[in-house]
Amino acid sequence: MNPPASTAAAILIATDNVTDAVLVEKLLRPEFDHVFMSTDPDKLPGDFVRHRPSILVLAFNTLEKSERYYLGLYRLCETVHQYPHRTVILCNKEEVKRAYELCKKDYFDDYILFWPMTYDMSRLAMTIHHALHELAVLNADGTSAAEFAAQARHLADLEKTLTRQVAQGGQHIEVASRAMEQAEQDIGAAINGFSKRLISGAFPDLVEVKNAAGLEQELSRVKLDEIQQHFNTVAESTKPMKQWAQEFRQECEPLLESARALTAMAERVRPTVLVVDNEEPQRKIIGQLLEQKNYHLIFADSGFEALNMLRKTQPDLILMDMMMPNMNGLEATRRLKAIPRFSGTPVIMITGKSEEKIVADSLNAGAIDFLVKPFDHATLIAKIDHALNLAIPSPH
Repeated sequence: MNPPASTAAAILIATDNVTDAVLVEKLLRPEFDHVFMSTDPDKLPGDFVRHRPSILVLAFNTLEKSERYYLGLYRLCETVHQYPHRTVILCNKEEVKRAYELCKKDYFDDYILFWPMTYDMSRLAMTIHHALHELAVLNADGTSAAEFAAQARHLADLEKTLTRQVAQGGQHIEVASRAMEQAEQDIGAAINGFSKRLISGAFPDLVEVKNAAGLEQELSRVKLDEIQQHFNTVAESTKPMKQWAQEFRQECEPLLESARALTAMAERVRPTVLVVDNEEPQRKIIGQLLEQKNYHLIFADSGFEALNMLRKTQPDLILMDMMMPNMNGLEATRRLKAIPRFSGTPVIMITGKSEEKIVADSLNAGAIDFLVKPFDHATLIAKIDHALNLAIPSPH
């Protein structure tokens, strides 16, 4: 039997104060088996990779330190985003508003008013239990709603294909029936012609007709009893095929009705599009261009924020600006593509230049397409729709 998630999960306490680390560790030890401390900021990336924590507790005595060290973790440790985790920050009462805003933006996951110590000593453990539950739900999720909807939309073609194929089958049967009728008439005409030629003495060296009436009667019998009978047998054999085609269409009708319902439901699912751009005016322009489409838009103002958001969000498409400070779009794309569950997420690179090297670098990083600024509404929509149709379900 596997151990409960709360006891099997690793928890890493990061701070630059050993005394504070020990204090937090003592609060967590009674409920969690794998609690580790990292008190040297320079070693935090290595400690993170070594322990691969499900929960990272930032126990610095100021919120500014927590922000700086978490950003440094992303800069120094390329694999940090590959390990699903939740971040909990400890703050003082002057920092509560700022902590709330950071968590609201998904920079961190949760905060606790911890300095000075409060009477609610179990709040930290409760927060970690909630975070572990969120992670368990995330890891248990299979295909996203948008991925399912993308596949369900293909069902719209099912009825068209089935109707077309049944119609073509009926046409083939009718063509075959007419061909047999024509063949029967042609063979009858050929026998009649041959009979007349025999009777008229067209083949004196081959045969001598002594009883023309008898010959004509015998050939008529052959046409009626032999040839026509066989044609009638073949014609009868096509009737079950016609009936089968009709019954098949009727039996498929309930399934087609379900397909229509799924298609209608799929049209109501809004694909999530993550827009990554450090310039707010550009984010607003894209938002305005896409506001009339059935997309759920989320925004990140840097590659770091985008990677951090991916810990909790599974976008169906990412619009990634090429030129951003600290981490450009190529690096952000390369890092997110290294995460198995985002390997199939389509990325469209947005750039101000269309040089061959930039295009090649974008494709090598994992992007499937690119947009050159300034772009118009039609081009943006066309590329997004094309990318969503090509999207490959990502492994989870």
